[in-house]
Amino acid sequence: MKIILMFIIAYLLGSIPSGVWVGKKIYGKDIRQFGSGNSGTTNTFRVLGKTAGTVVLLADVLKGTLAACLPLLFHVPINPMVIGLGAILGHTYPIFAQFKGGKAVATSAGVLLAYNPPFFIYSVCIFIVLLFLTRMVSLSSMISLPLITLSSLFIGDWILTTIAFILTLFIIYRHRENIKRIRNGTESKVPFGLGYKKDEKDSF
Repeated sequence: MKIILMFIIAYLLGSIPSGVWVGKKIYGKDIRQFGSGNSGTTNTFRVLGKTAGTVVLLADVLKGTLAACLPLLFHVPINPMVIGLGAILGHTYPIFAQFKGGKAVATSAGVLLAYNPPFFIYSVCIFIVLLFLTRMVSLSSMISLPLITLSSLFIGDWILTTIAFILTLFIIYRHRENIKRIRNGTESKVPFGLGYKKDEKDSF
């Protein structure tokens, strides 16, 4: 029962539409009515600016981190990443936002932060390097995930590797529209400094 309860709590945490709430409460805007119409981090940067975008990014990461900490709080011997999947599911299909959410990258990072901080830092470094090379959040996410999964093999943690592999497939699936734009050469690029144009699509 505790495991089920934790998973439900994790899902509800992940379902918190950070971008929507920040936009409505502080800026008086529903970001789903602007930019790409997505409620995630990147559209928040685009519509509301760097400050709001940073706040939403941290909030989305925190959702995953808190969810992965639930086994510790409930004193249940279960791998934190298993419960963290609930937050990832909630972020992608949030009950508080008509089941239309982000693409799980930031919240997945938050789960990893709680589970293995050094490996989280390593993974972020991979993403940042790829972002500077490609200037596309979507492509950087899709390339970094397989690299992170392969790197996890050297840790010898089969649960981490298995979940990383599942998330790789899931997040790539969530980026299927981005893949089409990359093939067509129409995928938007992120200028250094995270400034966005109105026609850009988000990836978080």
